[in-house]
Amino acid sequence: MLRYLTAGESHGKSLVVVIEGLPAGLAITKEEISGELGRRRLGYGRGPRMRFEQDEIELLTGIRHGRTLGSPIAIEIANTEWPKWTEEMSPDPGRPTKILTTPRPGHADLAGMLKFGLDDARDVLERASARETAARVVAGAFAKALLAKIGVSVVSHVTAMGSAVSKSTVRPLPEDLEELDATEVRCIDPVATKAMVDEIKAAAKVGDSLGGVVEVIAYGVPVGLGSHVHWDRKIDGLLAQALMSIQAVKGVEIGDGFEVAHRRGSEAHDEIYYEQDSDTYVRKTTRAGGVEGGITVGGPVIAHVAMKPLSTLNRPTLHTVDVVTKEETVSFKERTDVTAVPAMGVIAETMMALVLVDEALRKFGGDSVSEFVRNHASFLEHLGETPSSAGPN
Repeated sequence: MLRYLTAGESHGKSLVVVIEGLPAGLAITKEEISGELGRRRLGYGRGPRMRFEQDEIELLTGIRHGRTLGSPIAIEIANTEWPKWTEEMSPDPGRPTKILTTPRPGHADLAGMLKFGLDDARDVLERASARETAARVVAGAFAKALLAKIGVSVVSHVTAMGSAVSKSTVRPLPEDLEELDATEVRCIDPVATKAMVDEIKAAAKVGDSLGGVVEVIAYGVPVGLGSHVHWDRKIDGLLAQALMSIQAVKGVEIGDGFEVAHRRGSEAHDEIYYEQDSDTYVRKTTRAGGVEGGITVGGPVIAHVAMKPLSTLNRPTLHTVDVVTKEETVSFKERTDVTAVPAMGVIAETMMALVLVDEALRKFGGDSVSEFVRNHASFLEHLGETPSSAGPN
């Protein structure tokens, strides 16, 4: 099905993503991809690097005159900061001018150094950095474009930032995305937005960082993606793995997740109804997050993703040990954000879209976009549905 591979380091010359398995005929432009990359830089509390890096992309292979060819796609994302790092990140033989020997708690620094036998934390942090997610967002732009052909849209919004938690029960719809992205922290609740901004300001004042939670929602997902027959085919398992793979994410739940564990069964499940007019089965609640038995049930797929506070602080205070001298010290400072939770929501959209499009391609197949769409419509017709009923629920 769909496969993608990213390569590159945070301060290297560029990031590269290779995507294989997309059908021929998918219309996409450099501007659309750049738009998704721009969304990744959103959010109050981001550091200056978001202003410096412009994510200049080059479409290398697999696209001709604005449409995919069905062959592997390769895209390069140039690092506009590269001229400042050519000596430190040079691939030529030699040694860097500065060795980082005080690993940061909460980062991959020390574990990676011990695992690979390295004496410089930069050899680890450059690849472990969340900068890598820019390449994923590029792949996600293709996934979102193909999902749109079958009426599927993915949206995220911030529901918590530090101790500031939204009390709103309103979920943004696909048509709300532009307005949502224009808010300071990508939160649909204006009262919570102010509290979140205040939290960020307070953390910034003392050089600290903040984590938070986003809700990511896929609308219009058809029934039947994923499978109950094997552990590695369950779509909730695939979603959990994909979302957990985002840097600094420490928790994922599908639907009400941990909350339903505290309820009785009579209050924990989504009851099933039948609508005569549309000839469809419906659920009036979303406690299961749109997934039962590893299979999508038709309708919104919902996940909550928790991000820890960033491990790099603008005023380093975390206790660590110098790996060379073994002396106690504090972790080093790398240019950082106060929080990246709003951007993490965009990356969560990407990961959900990549999982859904992979399973949609497995389910419906097709070497061309038109064949893929036709197979999807045929499936819905077989269920007694119409393609229009696969839109947002």
